[in-house]
Amino acid sequence: MTQDQRWTTEQIPDQTGRVCVVTGANSGLGLATTRALARRGGHVVLAVRDEAKGQRALSEVTAELPDAHLEVRRLDLADLDSVREFADQLRADHQRLDVLVNNAGVMAPPRSLSAQGHELQFACNHLGHFALTGLLLDLLASPKPSASLEQSGSPRHDPRVVTVSSINHRQGRIRFDDLTGERGYSPMAFYNQSKFANAVFGRELHRRLTEAGSPVRSVLAHPGYTATNLQMSAPVGLWRVVLGRLGNPLFAQRPEGGAMPQLYAATEPGVAGGEFIGPDGLAELRGGPTRVRLSPAAADAETGRRLWELSERLTDLRFLPPASA
Repeated sequence: MTQDQRWTTEQIPDQTGRVCVVTGANSGLGLATTRALARRGGHVVLAVRDEAKGQRALSEVTAELPDAHLEVRRLDLADLDSVREFADQLRADHQRLDVLVNNAGVMAPPRSLSAQGHELQFACNHLGHFALTGLLLDLLASPKPSASLEQSGSPRHDPRVVTVSSINHRQGRIRFDDLTGERGYSPMAFYNQSKFANAVFGRELHRRLTEAGSPVRSVLAHPGYTATNLQMSAPVGLWRVVLGRLGNPLFAQRPEGGAMPQLYAATEPGVAGGEFIGPDGLAELRGGPTRVRLSPAAADAETGRRLWELSERLTDLRFLPPASA
């Protein structure tokens, strides 16, 4: 695909009447995703840890799009109790869900543990999204259309889970024998682990959805190298300097560009479950959305089964039977 033929957000189908949840929607990729979906008529739930920041993001979008359909709800992905509370409240207020974008994340903090005692990056980036997906899966699978969807002539119910991974998943592995980093912790190694877990989860979710005959599609995406608060929230020191102050101005694309792969994964009719969408530029750092390679390790069925069963134990949540070998 040439640069002139690249997919743009102008090609997003009409989203009128469709309900979308975007985690980490108050800034960066999440805010860019929210804005693009709202511009095409989607009802977007901004799932955010800090409600005040979420309200500021909502005000920013509605200043540009006065007719946007948005709501802010609190979600702390590092706390499984918060994930359950969010899901319960959403289920009470919505009969269906069309798109779940598992976008939020933390990057390279000092070693710390979640409320349930899990390493923070693994807890927030993977376990929280695993639990959220499971708790909302029946809403995603519901064929019941909203009244506005019926009236709008929008596309038929086409439910999707988009899990945002990273180029870094190719350097990751699951430390099944030291998940919390008690015996040895490196901020970036454990970030890579969490992004690898995102990739493994997205592919294993696809396997299980397919085996169950579910209408829900699991699609993976990564943003390339995008200038967001993620790099700047890394701890003071080398990673903030390298990733944020030096790397962002020199190499990173804007969030609007970085969000295109996940928007393509969430809305493009021709996307198939299990596909991985990333930028089409050099080294997948930037560019328009295209299908890219998932690492063989992340696509391995045995790794997928093992991570899934571990995640079930750690979240005390079971959904979808295993896929056949």
